[in-house]
Amino acid sequence: MAARYGDLITNGSFTTGATGWWTGDPAYVTVATPGAGLEATTSTDAVNLRDAVVGQDNLLLRAGCRYTLSFTARASQPGTALRAQVGLGSEPWTPTIDKTVTLSTADTCFTFPFTSALDTPTGQISFQFGQATAVTVYLTEVRLTCSTVDEGFYIDPDSSAAKWLPANPDDPQAKKIERSLVRRPGARWFGGWNEDIKANIEAYVSAAAAKGQLPIITLYNMHNRDGDGQSAGGAASPDEYRAWIDEAVAGIADHPSVVIVEPDSLAQLDTLSSDAARAERTASITYAAQALGALPATTVYLDGGNATWVRPAEMATRLRDAGVEHVRGFAVNIANFDAVDVCCTYATQIKTELAHLGVPKAGFVVDTSRNGNGAMDAEGQHVDWCNPAGRRLGVPSSIGVGGADYLLWIKAPGDSDGSCGVGEGIPSGAFSPYLAERLIDGT
Repeated sequence: MAARYGDLITNGSFTTGATGWWTGDPAYVTVATPGAGLEATTSTDAVNLRDAVVGQDNLLLRAGCRYTLSFTARASQPGTALRAQVGLGSEPWTPTIDKTVTLSTADTCFTFPFTSALDTPTGQISFQFGQATAVTVYLTEVRLTCSTVDEGFYIDPDSSAAKWLPANPDDPQAKKIERSLVRRPGARWFGGWNEDIKANIEAYVSAAAAKGQLPIITLYNMHNRDGDGQSAGGAASPDEYRAWIDEAVAGIADHPSVVIVEPDSLAQLDTLSSDAARAERTASITYAAQALGALPATTVYLDGGNATWVRPAEMATRLRDAGVEHVRGFAVNIANFDAVDVCCTYATQIKTELAHLGVPKAGFVVDTSRNGNGAMDAEGQHVDWCNPAGRRLGVPSSIGVGGADYLLWIKAPGDSDGSCGVGEGIPSGAFSPYLAERLIDGT
């Protein structure tokens, strides 16, 4: 996945030690990872910049594609030189970007956009800082992101908004919906309405791959889904659900994709009628996590609820029991409205609790499809979850902030939560230009 879009760097904040990184000759450089960031100390024998070096290999660079290299660094001595290169990872070591910066003793963020002249699956990033004196360089937040027109998340050509548009070209809301919704990438949801889940997913991920883009997929077919709520339905039995997951896995195969697994499934455990039903639900999610997590090019996130629903410690326990260790992590705020900072705080609390439970490396994503105004009304009260007024589109699908892997439009803006709120009479999942316009305008 990272080779297609997003952050190509593994462990760029060094929160898992030096995993994914290599260092040069230990006679010239020694490294430590105290928890967040890399501390690299040179010896006086490292006379040239290239004598003391740390780096990462096997980066996919594509000729003509635009990238952005960014990192935060400081040094124990002001005036320390740091050379950053991205290029070939073998002879003749040709760089496609070569920048030398001067570090102070204060953290400074450096950002360098560039267009790759190289086309290679074995690219390398390196940081060089030998200078004949003993100096410590502090490095963190290393990112190499791809941002070409032909890269990025896949825009679903058959989203509900995209299908509404050609049928209503003269509607006064059409241009606004095209500009704000139809041109934006978001998740396609797959469920029991798909007659052939394997073929449907395979066609979708293949279309994305043909464009060199990354599809966002939401799987939503859990047995006894949503109880008797607005989105009730799902597979007829746990066995049927596992068979459905097997077909979905076969459809994705080796195609790069981001997969969101069963929104609300873990957050709603308390609504199930018995311990046996809760154990059955957890086992179903674990089955999906193991099957999807074994795919070679998927990045998978389980349901993580939202900030005002399940306490972080309890959600962490549910995620642990549901096999989050087999996937990248969890998703928060799906179909909800909490602001990004609130979501990231909640998710970070879950991550801390997961680490205490023996799962230290979970990542997370945030649904930003409708959280542009946050979830508080004019009186400071938390809004209802079902088509509330005054909400707005959030940040379109992109690289994450606040510790998040990604910010994603998971819920399709304009699709109703049910016959409720300002969407009275509009069934769950149905696209409404009225609801869409309210989200665009923030009314």
